[in-house]
Amino acid sequence: MQRRQFLRGLISAASVLPLPTRAEQSMPVVGLLAAPPLWVYRGYLDALRQGAKEIGFVEGKNVAIEYRSADGQYDRLGELAADLVAHHVAVIVTMGGVPAALAAKAATSTVPIVFGVAEDPVKLGLVSSFAKPGGNATGVSFLTAELDRKRLELVREVLPKAELIGILLNPKNPQTTGQVQVIEAAARGLGLKLSVLTASTEQEIDNAYALADQQHVNALVIGADAFFFGRREQIVQLSASHALPTIYRYREESEMGGLMSYGTDLVDAYRLEGSYVGRILKGEQPSELPVQQSIKVELVINLKSAKTLGLTFPLSLLGRADEVIE
Repeated sequence: MQRRQFLRGLISAASVLPLPTRAEQSMPVVGLLAAPPLWVYRGYLDALRQGAKEIGFVEGKNVAIEYRSADGQYDRLGELAADLVAHHVAVIVTMGGVPAALAAKAATSTVPIVFGVAEDPVKLGLVSSFAKPGGNATGVSFLTAELDRKRLELVREVLPKAELIGILLNPKNPQTTGQVQVIEAAARGLGLKLSVLTASTEQEIDNAYALADQQHVNALVIGADAFFFGRREQIVQLSASHALPTIYRYREESEMGGLMSYGTDLVDAYRLEGSYVGRILKGEQPSELPVQQSIKVELVINLKSAKTLGLTFPLSLLGRADEVIE
């Protein structure tokens, strides 16, 4: 615990300390706008840097990075994006989904933006089209929201008698309404009933699990949200203590002890973002760089957690898993 707090402190400090003698630097400055706390994305920051390195840019050598994190408070993103614009950064790269991307887009129509979003960037108004973005923004589409039906199908395979499925969502996330509509339609198609559980604080997450118990929810799906990803340890522990089978979005949660996860390989996605940052720094225009789709999807199953819950995975499902943790 002390080690984790120490690392969080180091990264938090990096998110607020200005770079020394920035005005005298000849190297370009990239502004990084993150919705969650930066310590949450440690590994993904490495992937972002790797992508830029593949194009020839190394932090501290020939490019500098200004870090700005909203720490899960979406209402701070607009101010932080405006601050990066005021610092005349060469590129803004966003992490943590749609809210960060929209905040950057609202802050500037001229500074190049490289985003990573889990929804259709055309519908969001970030670009004109996937092939020809047309403005000052381009990036990577994870399309993880479109995998919600598959997550429900996986729950049904493991729990064929399940009737009531919970979905944990953050009411402060501007994309929550859309998530509800997508997963409600998916649940209806599978003949499942849906319980929408909401939380935007640590205490409210605890309360959501208590409500799931009262409603006799059979399984839980974790919604797409940067705050939840930052609280993944709490959520995994609560699912275990409440004996509630839960499907997550990313492999890290299964590695922490979560039952199973199905979603985009974020390491690959952020590496792609980093490569676009490098290409823009070399002179390419975001309007001409097509939005990339991160199509690498992973199914990870934790058999140790399944045993604790008294669940048995079908052999056919185990055979389709990208990784089985024993």
